[in-house]
Amino acid sequence: MADADVAGENKQGGVAWAVTNVFAPQYVAFLAPVLTGGVADGLTGALWGLGAAAVCVGVPAAVIGIGVRRGRLDSMHVVDRTSRKGPLLSGLAALVLGLAVLVVAGAPSVVKATVAVMLACVAVMGAVTIRWKISFHTGVVAGTAIMLAHLLPPAPTLIIGAAITALVSWARVRVSHHTPAQTIAGATTGATLAWAVFTLLT
Repeated sequence: MADADVAGENKQGGVAWAVTNVFAPQYVAFLAPVLTGGVADGLTGALWGLGAAAVCVGVPAAVIGIGVRRGRLDSMHVVDRTSRKGPLLSGLAALVLGLAVLVVAGAPSVVKATVAVMLACVAVMGAVTIRWKISFHTGVVAGTAIMLAHLLPPAPTLIIGAAITALVSWARVRVSHHTPAQTIAGATTGATLAWAVFTLLT
């Protein structure tokens, strides 16, 4: 392979890793309730979303971080499917607790709906990933796009969301963490669950 081809391959790999890290599920999921709450209810909604994110996403992310530092998990992306059970269970517990607190505290409906979507995605995709490595990256990005499309002008929001989802899908395949089928399945599952749950609760 020519030097120019090698340089091109290395550059593509670097871009793919950057996309993988920037759009990590933890980061996108943390922003999701802040964005939906802020769009629907302004600063008050954004603050409710921030509180929800701190519990529902911050706690599982901390569990994963501890696992990485102690050598029990390979990375924040938990590439090894067999190691995902603990983080998934901690995520489910945090989401159930967070949603219960939001309901009791009278949080805005959009924030509660966002957390409910997150809970549905973790439950369904978590059950799938035990047997098949479905992509949480594309699922979270696609689901967030669908929720925002309920609150913002749908056509441009969906176009941008689809473009980002396609970019993330390419990156996950490029870094050899998923097959195309796994990224498509993740995006389809996340989008479908987000549409169903968010439509029902808002």
